[in-house]
Amino acid sequence: MRCASSIPSPLPTDRAALLERLAAPQQYDLAVIGGGATGLGVALDAAARGFSVVLVEALDFAKGTSSRATKLAHGGVRYLAQGNIALVREALHERTNMLRNAPHLAQPLPFVMPAYHCWETPFYGAGLKMYDLLAGKAGLGATEFLGRAGALRHLPTLRPDGLKGGVRYWDGQFDDARLALALARTAASRGALLVNYCAARTLAYEGGKVAGLVCADAETGWEFTLRARAVVNATGVWVDALREQDGAQAGRSVRPIVAPSQGVHLVVDREFLPCDHALLVPKTSDGRVLFAVPWLGKVVLGTTDTPRHDLAREPAPFPEEVAFVLGEAGRYLRRAPQAADVRSSWVGLRPLVRPAEDAGAQTRKISREHTVLVSPTGLVTVTGGKWTTYRAMAEDVLDHCFGGGLLDARPGGVTADLPLVGAQAPVRHRISDAPGPHLYGAEQAFVQQLPGAGHMLGAGLTEAMVRFAARHEYARTVEDVLARRWRLLFLDARLAAELAPAAAALLWQETGADPGLAAFLELANRYATLPLQHSA
Repeated sequence: MRCASSIPSPLPTDRAALLERLAAPQQYDLAVIGGGATGLGVALDAAARGFSVVLVEALDFAKGTSSRATKLAHGGVRYLAQGNIALVREALHERTNMLRNAPHLAQPLPFVMPAYHCWETPFYGAGLKMYDLLAGKAGLGATEFLGRAGALRHLPTLRPDGLKGGVRYWDGQFDDARLALALARTAASRGALLVNYCAARTLAYEGGKVAGLVCADAETGWEFTLRARAVVNATGVWVDALREQDGAQAGRSVRPIVAPSQGVHLVVDREFLPCDHALLVPKTSDGRVLFAVPWLGKVVLGTTDTPRHDLAREPAPFPEEVAFVLGEAGRYLRRAPQAADVRSSWVGLRPLVRPAEDAGAQTRKISREHTVLVSPTGLVTVTGGKWTTYRAMAEDVLDHCFGGGLLDARPGGVTADLPLVGAQAPVRHRISDAPGPHLYGAEQAFVQQLPGAGHMLGAGLTEAMVRFAARHEYARTVEDVLARRWRLLFLDARLAAELAPAAAALLWQETGADPGLAAFLELANRYATLPLQHSA
């Protein structure tokens, strides 16, 4: 264990200082547009290699898809069934890196796949044994065949009627938004400049090539022109908007490459799955898998895979999706969850790469592999992929920058064994536990030194944690704090609304800016309210 004095002090994220740096004339090596998992991974990798880096995000870091995952750091059992061996092998390798580099935010988790037909245990067990083989030394535990008693021992609230047994295997889980924040803060510690609430308005060109971008601060409206040798478009499901702008500059049409897919998650109390094992249903009525995952003191049920084309910033679940998740969960749990049991519901849009030969393919059949494109003007676009492989995606992006002559090549692999902020302390809590100071890892002591460390607002959140979010974690609004620094909006939307006024008052003290209380209360109501399914 490292002594406290050897743990770096958290860097300040004072807004005025960030904007002052943004205004300073400089040519960066790399400019990244988009503060989700992929963009943050690129910024960290480039900064760790010694490049000068700037990243701008129109809203908050991980505001979109990157805070709305199923919270699994996994190789992808479903992708194995699809025969995508290469993706599974890569994801299993990257899973190990994630768990090692952020042990306070990403940890192993055992899963049970129940069998209600005699053939299911050997059939799915054989596939999961292959999963173990692909993981090799990166495996987290051996797959086990379970009898009926073993399945119920690990999942005591599993529906017992007709249960034959099951299979237990190992994967990982993590706190996606806090991991994204850790990527941002680690990149900053390596010299990168990262600014949220600063939207890229237009790309800048010199001699027909992308040479930077013009961005604007959301709070002041100030505009900044950033010059960079390479510009990366990492805006997730929105990458095609920048690609179209880039194509118009060159007088060419651009074929969209993203087929967005909507994934709905419902959160219920831990009583529905009061254990430290997750439930995996291998094949639901729509052909995909369903998870029930213990996470931060609650249980996450999901997910769906529904095509969606309006690219809403806050997509809402469709009534039939809610009914599907509740109905499928009810088939396997002793007590079927009802709409009234849902504490929060949230939706993420996955940026799936559209197949060139079939623009209308079902999203659940589209590969989860990523793609990197370099346009004739030099704009580098990355999309697709999955959270677990963010680091490999970042390396691929930089390889394309090198291959396109945008940056001078430097050795890679620098982030494979790079601890993220907070990773230096020994881990004594599980991600499945209710939120607490342990989520700060080695930085717990710094949080405890701030005013209000002993004043609890509720749900494990103290005044000091809100102040830490404002001073060191880029937080500007109540939503930033209660949705992504402290995951309460995703766990219990009504309770988040109750705590919001106190959090808003503290943010006002810290930032002097509008903390967006009214907007948050409206958002919390949406997360707490399920859409009604009309009867035929």
